[in-house]
Amino acid sequence: MDHTKYISSMSPCRRVGDDGMHHFFGYYNKSNWNKVGTRLLANRVPFMTAQLAPGLAAEVGYFDLADNEKFVTVDSTTTWNWQMGCQLQWLDGREGNYCIYNTRSESTDGPYPGFQSTICNVDTGEKTRLPVPITVVAPNSRYALGVNYSRLFITHETIGYWQNNPPSIPNLADDDGIYYLDLDTGAYRLAVSLQQLSEFHHVESMDKAIHWISHVEINPSSSRVLFLHRWTERVEDETCFLHRLITMDPDGSNLRLLEDSDHPLPQLADDFDPEAVGTFDYEKSEYQISHPLWCDDQRIIVWSPHDGQIHYHLYHDTDAGQVQVVGKDILTENGHMTYSPVNKRWLLSDTYPDADTNQRLLILFDMDNNVCHKLGSFYTDPALKKVNRCDLHPRWRRDGMQICIDSVHESERQLYLIDVSHIVG
Repeated sequence: MDHTKYISSMSPCRRVGDDGMHHFFGYYNKSNWNKVGTRLLANRVPFMTAQLAPGLAAEVGYFDLADNEKFVTVDSTTTWNWQMGCQLQWLDGREGNYCIYNTRSESTDGPYPGFQSTICNVDTGEKTRLPVPITVVAPNSRYALGVNYSRLFITHETIGYWQNNPPSIPNLADDDGIYYLDLDTGAYRLAVSLQQLSEFHHVESMDKAIHWISHVEINPSSSRVLFLHRWTERVEDETCFLHRLITMDPDGSNLRLLEDSDHPLPQLADDFDPEAVGTFDYEKSEYQISHPLWCDDQRIIVWSPHDGQIHYHLYHDTDAGQVQVVGKDILTENGHMTYSPVNKRWLLSDTYPDADTNQRLLILFDMDNNVCHKLGSFYTDPALKKVNRCDLHPRWRRDGMQICIDSVHESERQLYLIDVSHIVG
């Protein structure tokens, strides 16, 4: 990324809480503030990094921003990873203060035995167990969508859940894919299967590959879903992953293919050394489709190749398939991007670590004026690898005036708040 094209807008940044523990939230695609901005969701652990294992627990809770940023624990979970946490998120569409997150289960109920989700009333402590592990909750809080974390543990370990004896996973399955979960009743059904997806605009590279789904997102009106369908013959090397951006209705109908990065894979040679692949080579691949998110009900922002060029692209979810480049010659690296919840003029994102300095940038792009503000630069320990790295994963406060990130620049894994009101106000 050409940093000379940035406006230096270094912004006030402060750590949240100080209780001697480590804290993180995980992904960029949901706000960890509650609706009134007084509680900030997080996981808490006694270490900055550790080898994940099925019995390793993380506390589930929130910082009480109205009470000296005290951390309040509501539960614990052994179903988490460093990259996405336990998919902790608020149920914004419900009256009261409810959050949902993934937990392990001794039950054989549900499509993915061993994993479930839990809804917690953070005021009363009342908990409801649901039979499907969730990935994302609809904004109306009526339903959630979930995928197979055992499959992810094999295909994309960074975002899977650890198991001592993971089950045998077939390359394809007609009972595995995206599950729809009714949050009121606990009823669930398969919305779309991997078998269906392999038959949808089929390409030859799918034939010998293992398939999976990631980055499932629901539009603001809860009426449309996006996701990435991925497949590979070599899970050891993420640069061999192939990608498609697809949308559908929540029940799995009206599938629409928006982008396909199918391409030749010379890395499949028998003498390929997966240890030679750099930690962030995958994220910087010219064929990568990653981090899609709804801008509004019809448009999707994503890092993707289109017409032979890799950019931030804005896709229109229509059969006409209009695609626009965002920030050409300025936003030239993959990042975790989200639009301000109150003004689509502002696009928030980050970068992966610079290979020489190990610094990652936090940036704010002005869509109206094609200008990028550099909000800060944060060091990351190069000893951290794929499964335990700490991406910034910037997230907006509901009023669009503050940002929350995860970071390890002070040799601790912590949450930080950055004020951007002097730019967006």
